[in-house]
Amino acid sequence: MRDQNKKPLAILENINVIDASSDGQAVGRMEDFVVFIKGAVPGDIVDVQVTRKKNKFREGKVIKIHQPSDKRVLPVCSHFGTCGGCKWQNMSYDWQLFYKQKQVNDALTRLIKIELPEIQKIIPSQKSYTYRNKLEFTFSNKKWLTVEQIQDKSLAFGEGIDQISRNALGFHIPGSFDKILDIDTCYLQEEPSNAIRNEIKKYALENKLSFFDLREQIGLLRNIIIRSTSTGEWMLIIAFHYDAKEEIEKLLNHISDKFPQITSLQYVINSKRNDTISDLEIKLFKGNDSIYEQMENLKFKIGPKSFYQTNSEQAYELYKVTRDFASIKKTDIVYDLYTGTGTIANFVAHQAKKVVGVEYVPAAIEDAKINSNLNSISNTTFYAGDMKDVLNDTFINENGKPDVIITDPPRAGMHEDVTKKILEIEPHRIVYVSCNPATQARDLQLLDSKYKVIKVQPVDMFPQTHHVENVVLLEIR
Repeated sequence: MRDQNKKPLAILENINVIDASSDGQAVGRMEDFVVFIKGAVPGDIVDVQVTRKKNKFREGKVIKIHQPSDKRVLPVCSHFGTCGGCKWQNMSYDWQLFYKQKQVNDALTRLIKIELPEIQKIIPSQKSYTYRNKLEFTFSNKKWLTVEQIQDKSLAFGEGIDQISRNALGFHIPGSFDKILDIDTCYLQEEPSNAIRNEIKKYALENKLSFFDLREQIGLLRNIIIRSTSTGEWMLIIAFHYDAKEEIEKLLNHISDKFPQITSLQYVINSKRNDTISDLEIKLFKGNDSIYEQMENLKFKIGPKSFYQTNSEQAYELYKVTRDFASIKKTDIVYDLYTGTGTIANFVAHQAKKVVGVEYVPAAIEDAKINSNLNSISNTTFYAGDMKDVLNDTFINENGKPDVIITDPPRAGMHEDVTKKILEIEPHRIVYVSCNPATQARDLQLLDSKYKVIKVQPVDMFPQTHHVENVVLLEIR
C-alpha cells in the first residue's frame, strides 16, 4: 500500500535536453542539479516526471515534448520505449555516432590526465539494423502488459485482462526478471529470425504447449537462441524445462520442415533455476553441430555455446584496426589477453612468430584451439585461467617475453595485477580494445608511467544503442 504521507515526486517543466549520457539516457540541467531522462533526445524541450530524487541529480521520464529536437527520428520498432534495448532508436544514426565519439573523448580527456593524440573519427557500422548474428528470446506465461493494454476500456470491464493470453516469447523487461515483453518484430537480426520465433510461438499456442513460469518453475518451453553467419548458415537452439520427448520432437520436426534454412537444429533440457546452458549437454536434432563464419581467408567454427562478436561485419573492421595498430613483425611474440575463442589471435597469427592466448573460460579456449586447427595455424597456443594468476614469471619464461600485447578485457577492465605485470614485462606495443571507455581510461592512466598513447580509434559495433568499442595503441616511452 502506498504511504499516504509520502509526497508525489515532482514534474519538471520545460527542461532543455543538452547531452546524452554514457548509459544511454538524455541529460538536462537545472540550476542545482542534473536530470537524467528516459525517452528524450538532445535538443528536445520536455516536461519530465521525476522517478528518483537525489541531492545532485534527478532521474525521470518524458511526459510531454514541447519542442522536438532536430536530431529526432521516428523509431522503426513498435516496441521502442518498452523493450530495454535500442535506447537510441529515436535519434538519427549520425547523431548516435556523434555522442559515441563524445563518450570516448570525455572518458579519455575528463577522467584522466595523460597526453593524447587526436582521437580518430568513429568507424560507423555499415548496417544500422539487422546487424546482429545472435538473439535470445524467453518464453513466459507472465506477459508484460503495455499501458495501452491495461488502459483499453474494452479490457477493463467484465472479462477484461484476465481473458488476454498471457503467454509471451520475447525479451525480459528491465527490472522485472519474470516479466517478458512479447515481440512481434525485432529489427536487429535478418529474416528468417522473426519468422522462426513467431512460428514457434504459433505452434506452441495451437498445440497447447506450456510456457515457462519463472517464479513457480513450471512449464515446458524456456528459451530459444537464433544464430546466423554472413555465409548464410542458421542455428536454432530451443531450451525445454523437462524432457517431453514426443512434444519436443513434433515441434522440432515442424520447425525443420518450415525452415530448411536452419542448418543446425539443436535442443537442451534445462531443469535448473537459471537460463544459462553453458554447463548443460546440447543435443543435436538435425543438421550440423556448428555453423561457420568467414573472415578474409579464415573460417571460425561457432557451436551452440561459442562466443563470437554479435556484429560479424563490424567485428572485421574492429579486428583490422587492431591488427593495423599492432604492427606485428614475423619475429614478434604476441600475447592476446582475454582472447575469448581466439578470434583476434588467429586473425593476426600469420604475421607473428607466435601468438599466446589467455582466457578465463575453458570452453572458449577449446574453441580457440579448434579454430587454429581448422585454419592450419600452428603458431598459436592457448591457456585457460584467471588472467591475474596465469600471467606470472613462470608463464612468461615458458612462452617468451611478448613484443606486442593485445588486450580485450570485459567491461570491468583489467585487474590491477595484470596492469602491473604488463608494466613489469615491458612489451614494445600494447593494443587495448575496450567496450567501456571509462575503465579503459582508468587502465591507461596506470600504464602512463611507461607508455604513451599513439592512436585512438572508436568503432561502432551496436547501432541504436549507446555502446561503443574503442581501440588504443600504446608504445613504450
